[in-house]
Amino acid sequence: MLRRDFLGVAGLLGGGLVVPAAFGKVIAAEALQSTIDVAVKKRLADAALTAATGAGASYCDVRIGRYLRQFVVTREANVENVVNTESTGVGVRVIADGAWGFAATNDMSVDGVATAARQATAIARANAGSQTAPVQLAPQKGVGEVAWQTPIVKNGMAVPIKDKVEMLLQVNAAAMAAGADFINSTLFLINEQKYFASTDGSYIDQDIHRIWAPFTATAVDKASGKFRTRNSLGAPMGMGYEFLDGAAAGRHEMPNGVVAYGTSYDMKADAIAAAKQARAKLTAPSVKPGKYDLVLDPSHTFLTIHESVGHALELDRVLGYEANYAGTSFATIDKRDAGFQYGSARVNFTADKTEAHSLGNVAYDDEGVKTKKWDLIRNGKLVDYQSVRDQAHILGKTASDGCCYADSWSSVQFQRMANVSLEPGTAKLDVADMIAGVDNGIYMLGRGSYSIDQQRYNSQFGGQLFYEIKNGKLGAQIEDVAYQIRTPEFWNACSAICDASDYRLGGTFSDGKGQPSQSSAVSHGSATARFDGINVINTARSLG
Repeated sequence: MLRRDFLGVAGLLGGGLVVPAAFGKVIAAEALQSTIDVAVKKRLADAALTAATGAGASYCDVRIGRYLRQFVVTREANVENVVNTESTGVGVRVIADGAWGFAATNDMSVDGVATAARQATAIARANAGSQTAPVQLAPQKGVGEVAWQTPIVKNGMAVPIKDKVEMLLQVNAAAMAAGADFINSTLFLINEQKYFASTDGSYIDQDIHRIWAPFTATAVDKASGKFRTRNSLGAPMGMGYEFLDGAAAGRHEMPNGVVAYGTSYDMKADAIAAAKQARAKLTAPSVKPGKYDLVLDPSHTFLTIHESVGHALELDRVLGYEANYAGTSFATIDKRDAGFQYGSARVNFTADKTEAHSLGNVAYDDEGVKTKKWDLIRNGKLVDYQSVRDQAHILGKTASDGCCYADSWSSVQFQRMANVSLEPGTAKLDVADMIAGVDNGIYMLGRGSYSIDQQRYNSQFGGQLFYEIKNGKLGAQIEDVAYQIRTPEFWNACSAICDASDYRLGGTFSDGKGQPSQSSAVSHGSATARFDGINVINTARSLG
C-alpha cells in the first residue's frame, strides 16, 4: 500500500468522489475535536466482558475506537477537496474452546456491545471444530485504568481549515515561482481515540496523533515534453501540528546544500528547493551503470529498511501466515538459531514502539501489552523477530513483543511491524567526512520507485535526488539511478554509519497487510550510511 495508496486516495478525494467506506462518515471539522467520555467507554467494555465470559469465553478483549481523519488536498492555486471523516464502534475478540472469535458493531449501546460479545463467542466455538491446536496466549498482567496521549504541542484537528488551506496554497505559489510547472500538496491528519479493556484487568485509554504533508513538484521541458518530479523530503510523523513550524532544529543541511528534515518541517522551503531540483533533473546527465559505493540519506534508507528488514522479520510472515497476500521471508527461524549474519558487524537493528515522534509510538498495543524496544539484529547477526501474544511460544518467549495493531474497531488485531530502525554509529562521523572517504560513489536522498520479491530477498530501489561522488567530493546532480540488492549482501556491505547527530526518522503513513487488508503507520530511523560495491542500473536505459 505505502504512498501509492494515499496518492490514490488523494486523487479520489480531488475528484470529488465518494469517501472510502473504511474511513467512516463525513463530519464537520468542529466534530474532530470531540471525545467519548471514558466512563461511557468503560461501561460499554464491562458489558462486553461480562457477556463474553457469561457465554463461555475464557478470555475477552474489547476495543472501543473513534478514528478521525482530515485530508486537505490542493493543486497549484486550487483547493481540490477538504474531507473530515469519523468511524466509531466496538470490536470484541474472545477465546472459547481454545479458538479465536471476533465480532464488531457500531451500535454504541450496552445491549449492542453485549450482543457482539456473544456473537464473537459463538464464532470462536464454531472455529474450534476445525482448529488443530488451541490458542496459546502469552500471559499478560492487567494494568488497571491507565491513559496515554501522543505528546503533541498543537492538535492539528483544532487548527482552522482556512489556515491549513492558506499554508498549502502558499507552498504551491512558492514552488511555482521557483520554477515548478505543476504542484500538488496535501495535508493528512489522523487521530485514533482507542480504548482497550480485557479480562486480564486492563482498561487503557489512548489518544494517538499522526501528521503528513506530502507534495509533488513537476517541471516540464515544453520543447520536448519531457518532465521530472521531486517529492517532499518531510517524513510523516507521530506529532501534532507543531511539526510544520519549520524550526531550525529540524533542519539538516547536507554538504552540497540540500536540506533534509527531522522533527520539524519547513514545507515551503522544501517546495522551493523541489521546484529547482526538478528543473535541474531535466538536464542532469544519466547515470552510467556499474558498481558504486552508495551514501544513503535517512530520507531514502527508511524504505529499504522497511522492505528488507521490517517486513522480513515479522514472525507471521516468516511462518507463512501471509504467503497468500504479502509473501513469506527468507529469514527463517533456523537462521536465527544458527546466528545468521544478516549484515556487517556494525549493523544493529532494533524494533521500538516507544520512540518519540515515531508513527508507531504508543504506550500499549492493541492486546494491552506494554510497548518496548528490543533487538532484531545485533552486531550483524539475526537474533529475534516481531511477535504477539499467540505467537510468543513459537519463539520460546513468555511474553509478547507488544506489536499487535488493528486499523479500525471493525478489524481484528494482528501482528504489525514496529518501528524498525538502524542504530547510528558510535564513533563521531558526519556526512561530509563519510563522503570524503568515497572515491567513486553516489549520494542518494528521498524515496522513489521500488520492487521486492515475495521472500524479501531480491529488490530494487530508486530515490528522489542523486549526486555523483568523485575522489571524496560531491559532484553534479545525476538522474535515472536505482540499485539492485540481495538483502544479506546489501547489509553486509554496510561499511560506515554516521553518528547520532545525523539520526532521523522516515516512515510510511499507510502500510498494507492482511486479508481483508489493513493499513498501519510505521517509522524507520537511521543516520546516513555507506554501502560498498552496490550494483546500480540506469532506469532510463532501453534494451530494445
